[in-house]
Amino acid sequence: MNIRESFEEKEFQDLSPYASHSRNSRGREVPEPECDIRTVYQRDRDRILHSKAFRRLKDKTQVFLAPQGDHYRTRLTHTLEVSQTARTIAKALELNEDLVEAIALGHDLGHTPFGHAGEAALNEVCPEGFAHYKQSLRVVEILEKNGRGLNLTWEVRDGILNHRTAGRPSTLEGQIVRLCDKISYIHHDMDDAERAGIISEDDIPITLRVVLGGTTRERLNTLIHDIVANSYGKDQIIQSEEIHEAMMTLRKLMFDNVYTNPMAKHEEIKAKRMLQELYEYYSKNPDKLSREYQELIARGEKKERVVCDYISGMTDQYSIHKFQEIFEPKAWAVF
Repeated sequence: MNIRESFEEKEFQDLSPYASHSRNSRGREVPEPECDIRTVYQRDRDRILHSKAFRRLKDKTQVFLAPQGDHYRTRLTHTLEVSQTARTIAKALELNEDLVEAIALGHDLGHTPFGHAGEAALNEVCPEGFAHYKQSLRVVEILEKNGRGLNLTWEVRDGILNHRTAGRPSTLEGQIVRLCDKISYIHHDMDDAERAGIISEDDIPITLRVVLGGTTRERLNTLIHDIVANSYGKDQIIQSEEIHEAMMTLRKLMFDNVYTNPMAKHEEIKAKRMLQELYEYYSKNPDKLSREYQELIARGEKKERVVCDYISGMTDQYSIHKFQEIFEPKAWAVF
């Protein structure tokens, strides 16, 4: 028995019967030899962590566009907070922590520059539409490794595709990530909004503070404990009705006061227009795309989709750089 096999055996001994066991994975699109050290979900986690798309998350907007302050969240820190919260819950419920981590680290790989503003911009101009959760799956299935994809297991890809609110993950580990994505963005976005002076604790109704807690730390603690208490030993991940209702009310408060707040979003119109101008430019000039994207078109991928692939993969600053390079005149440099 090698190290991987001993890990797999330990999963059967220690994890819940409702957990996703590595040995029982539905496998990969392209079969490949097993690692002698890592389980399939550990390998998936490592592939995502070392991907180019994952590295680019550090310079992509979470809520505040291209933030200059040192302590504002980016799409990368959001991803890490989702992973940490999800792993805490998975460990307490005796579920597969490696699968949870892989899904959490990969769930937002398809996000555009400038967050959901960029997503909306591409969705408006692309004939086939654009959604970040579908793009995250496209990143791991096609775009990484020069068009070969990461060849992840079915369970990880299912969790990535179904992490949005309307998603229906097939595994309990995917259900955990789906909930923790929401829990994380509500709380860290509130923290950033307080730092920006857009909202304060006093804006949270006293009824919510009584139920969930009076600080970010207390609210996270309440939500995590509620999920564990209501899901332990069960075949689904659930919240109590009271806590779920309070969380969704808090989410609505964030949408009303932060996500649509003119102070936080006043630059979004410019960002959307900029990305749409880039879309029109590259649609008319596909020869200006990076070589790997030109090769995707040559392989038969639709040009409009590949243009979205290229733009959605950009960081905030790189998209600004490309816009300036293409559309802004440069000073005459000969002296």
